[in-house]
Amino acid sequence: MMAKAQSKTQPSGEAAYTALMESIRNGVFRPGDRLREEDVGERLSLSRTPVREALRRLEADGIVEHRPRIGAVIRKLEHAEVVELYEMRMVLERTAAEMAAKHGTEAEFDSLDDINNEIEQERENPAKAAAINQEFHHGLYLACRNRFLLEAARALNNSLLLLGPTTYTDAARIEVVVRQHRDIVDALRQADAEAAGAAAEAHLKTSLRHRLRNMTA
Repeated sequence: MMAKAQSKTQPSGEAAYTALMESIRNGVFRPGDRLREEDVGERLSLSRTPVREALRRLEADGIVEHRPRIGAVIRKLEHAEVVELYEMRMVLERTAAEMAAKHGTEAEFDSLDDINNEIEQERENPAKAAAINQEFHHGLYLACRNRFLLEAARALNNSLLLLGPTTYTDAARIEVVVRQHRDIVDALRQADAEAAGAAAEAHLKTSLRHRLRNMTA
């Protein structure tokens, strides 16, 4: 029903692309899944033509790959790609935290605290906690006051969709995330750019370790 409502205000191909992206982000479709036009259209209440257009766009975005005799499949990142992705995130997020410590406002830091508290409250709902976590990181980039850095971070979003299921299924993992987020916000409030950057980098290093552990489990 949502996809149909969107099509009233968006071209059908754009609505299909938006709906499919949201489905991948929410875990309805996961890395490694085959995306048959008919199945996707039925699931999202869309006709095959806009679905085909959306799949072509996703292929251009690097989210979907076309395999001979199989068709469209959501890409699955290999070990080396995951490491490279997190290395890039560390560079960008450390810089964002350092700049946010210099340019962010108390209101923005309060918002980050509120978002972090929401993550903690959703420890029994890993998917929801993971979605809220993305809001935290987006808020950090907004607080850095640099549109070019924000745009660079957005360019990584497609790759983040390919990481697969959240690592938040372990309640202890969420506790670590919340504590590390608080370290970042505390450094931001103190306007300590070096400490904020170091806390952001340490947080992503921990995330990478958990991600790689899940890949080999």
